[in-house]
Amino acid sequence: MGLVALAALLWLAAFGHDRVSAWIAATDLPPLAVTHSPEVVDREGRLLRAYTVADGRWRLAVSLDAVDPDYIEMLIRYEDKRFREHGGVDAVAMARVAWQALRYQRFVAGGSTLTMQVARLLEDGPTGTLDGKLRQIRVALALEQRLSKDEILQIYLGRAPFGGNIEGVRAASYAWFGKPPHRLTAAESALLVALPQSPEGRRPDRHPEAARAARDRVLARMDGAGVITEEARLAAMTEPSPTGRRAFPLLAAHLADRARAADPLAEVIQTTLDAGLQVRIESLAARAAREAGQRQQVAIVVADHRTGEILASVGSAGYSADSREGFLDMTRAPRSPGSTLKPLIYGLAFDRGLAHPETILSDRPMDFAGYRPQNFDGLFRGDIRAREALQLSLNLPAVALLDAMGPQHLYSALLRAGASPQLPDAQAPGLAIALGGLGLSLTDLTAVYAALAHGGTRVDLRFTPGPTPGFRPTKLMGRAAAWQVADILSETPRPLGIREAEVAYKTGTSYGHRDALSVGFDGAHVVAVWMGRADGTPVPGVFGGAEAAPVMFAAFERIEGRRVPLPPPPPETLILAGAALPAPLQRFAPAGAAAEDPGPRIAFPPDGALVEGDALVARVSDGAGPFTWLANGAVVAQSHRRDVPLALGAGFSSLTVIDAEGRSASAHVEMR
Repeated sequence: MGLVALAALLWLAAFGHDRVSAWIAATDLPPLAVTHSPEVVDREGRLLRAYTVADGRWRLAVSLDAVDPDYIEMLIRYEDKRFREHGGVDAVAMARVAWQALRYQRFVAGGSTLTMQVARLLEDGPTGTLDGKLRQIRVALALEQRLSKDEILQIYLGRAPFGGNIEGVRAASYAWFGKPPHRLTAAESALLVALPQSPEGRRPDRHPEAARAARDRVLARMDGAGVITEEARLAAMTEPSPTGRRAFPLLAAHLADRARAADPLAEVIQTTLDAGLQVRIESLAARAAREAGQRQQVAIVVADHRTGEILASVGSAGYSADSREGFLDMTRAPRSPGSTLKPLIYGLAFDRGLAHPETILSDRPMDFAGYRPQNFDGLFRGDIRAREALQLSLNLPAVALLDAMGPQHLYSALLRAGASPQLPDAQAPGLAIALGGLGLSLTDLTAVYAALAHGGTRVDLRFTPGPTPGFRPTKLMGRAAAWQVADILSETPRPLGIREAEVAYKTGTSYGHRDALSVGFDGAHVVAVWMGRADGTPVPGVFGGAEAAPVMFAAFERIEGRRVPLPPPPPETLILAGAALPAPLQRFAPAGAAAEDPGPRIAFPPDGALVEGDALVARVSDGAGPFTWLANGAVVAQSHRRDVPLALGAGFSSLTVIDAEGRSASAHVEMR
C-alpha cells in the first residue's frame, strides 16, 4: 500500500493539489549554504592556491557562468532533459518509477531529477526506501518553490560527488584535468557528467577503464540527442581519459599562507599577483636552484613600483620539506643585505650635499674609532669618483660617507621606506650597517629600491588590492638624488652575456658568502633576488654578481610588455663635470682618512716570530698597493693583494714591504 500511496503522491505533486502544495510549503529545508574551500586568487581572479575544508574535502565555490556551457547542456540532457519544465518531479519519469515499484515491490531505477539529486546531496539521506524517497521528493518540490532553476543547478554544480574527497564540478575539473571548468573539452565534460552517478566506481585514478567507458556512453547519447555531432563524438573518444589526479594549483604558496592567516574567515582572498608571471618566476627560481647546487635556495619578489603592487612572490624554489627547507619563506627571513644598501647611502649623501656623482672620494685605509673596514678584494684605489666607487661597490668610500652622516640616518631611511631592519642584540646602528651588518628581508629590500625608483619616496608595497589604510608616502630623499643613484646604477657593468640597458641594479654578498643578492629596477618594475642556504650556512664562492644578478635579469625578461625606460633627470638635478662643481663638492674629505696613515704595516709575521716550515703567507695592512716584498734585500713578490705566499727557506730572514707611495715596513723572522 505504501507504494500505491507514493505513486498517487507523485501524480498529485506533478499536477498540483492544494493540500499537497500546503504540505510542500511547510517543508523544513536543510541548510543550503555550505563551507567552500578557502581560495587565494590573483588580480584577475585566477586561482593561485586553495585549501581543503575542515573535513578534508576539496569543495570550490562555482557559478554557472564559470562553467563551460556545453557541460551544462550535456548534464541536463543526460540527467534530466525536462529540467527546465518540471516542478521538481518529472511526471513521466515518476510514472515509470511508480509502475516499476508496484510491479517489482522495490525501486528498480531512475526517475530522479536534478532537483531530487540536489535534495539528496543536501541531506545525504537514504533513497532506497519509501520514506527516503518521499522525503527526497518533498524537499525537491520545496526547492522548486523557493529557488530558481539556475540556483538549483548551481547547488548541484557545487555539491555533486566526483570521487574521493572531491565535491563540485570546479574542484573536479582541477583534480582530473588541471584546469578551470570554463575550459572543458567535450570529452572532459562527458566524463564529469558520468562521474557523479558512480563517483567511486568510476574514479579515473582507480578505475580508469570504467571511467572511460562511462564517458564514451555519455558522448554516444549526446550524439544521438544532437547535442554534439558524430564527428565531435569520434574526435572526443580518441582523447585520452585521465588515469590519475592532478595537483591543485599551488602558486605563491608562502604568500597565500600569509594572506589566509591575515583573513582566516574569508572564502576568497584576492591579491595583486599576476598568475601568469608567478608561474614564469617560479619556473625560473626552480631552474636557478637546480643549477646552484644541493641545499641552495632562491627567493624572488617582483613589484610595480608605480603602484606598490607585488606581482610575483617566490618564497622558495619548491614548497616542500626537503633538503633546501622549502617551507621557509625567504622573502620574509631577515638576512644580511651585503652591499645592497650602498645606493641608499649615496642617495642620502647626495641629498644632503655631502657629495655628488662626480665628487672625488678617497679609497685608502681609514680608521673610524677602531673600525677599519677593507674592500672586498683587499685593494685600495686611491682617489676615485663617487660614480665609480658605487659601481665598483667599494667599501671605504661608502663607510666614509655614512660616517659623515651618522649611521642613524641610514637606519631611519630604512624605516621610512617601510623596512623592518633588525640589529644584533638590539644594538644602536653602527658603521657596519653600511656593509650589511643588520638583518633585512628581501621584501624590505624591495621596498627600499622601490622608493629609489619612485623618486626617493616610499611606495605602498603590498599584495592586497587597494591602498593600505593609513599609508603615508614618506620621503627618503629628493627626486634629484634618487635619479642620480639610478643613473649610476644603470651604468653598472652587466654580468657576462647580458646586454639589458634599461635596468639600474646593485648586487650584494654577505659576510662568509651566506647570502647572494641582486636588486634592480626600470621605469616600472623592481625585482629582488636572494640566493643562499635557508639555514644560513656559508656557500663558498657564491657572489651576488655571479649568481643572483643573472637570475634578476632573467626575471625582468619574463615580465610581459615592453621595458619601461628610466625617467629623465628632474629639472633641479645638478649635472656638471667634477671640475665645474662648487668647491665643497669637488672632493670629499672623510673624517677617518689616514692623514694619520703611517704607511704599510706587516701584520704577519710579527717582528721576531719563529715560524715552523720553510714558507709562510705574509700579510700587509694599511699602505697603498701595489706592494713589493723583499727578503734579505731581494725582491720575492709584487702584488696588489695584501696576502702573498713567500718561500723563505730555513733560517733567519729580514722581510721588507714597500707600498706604492714608497713607504716601507720591516720584520725579522726565523723559519724552522
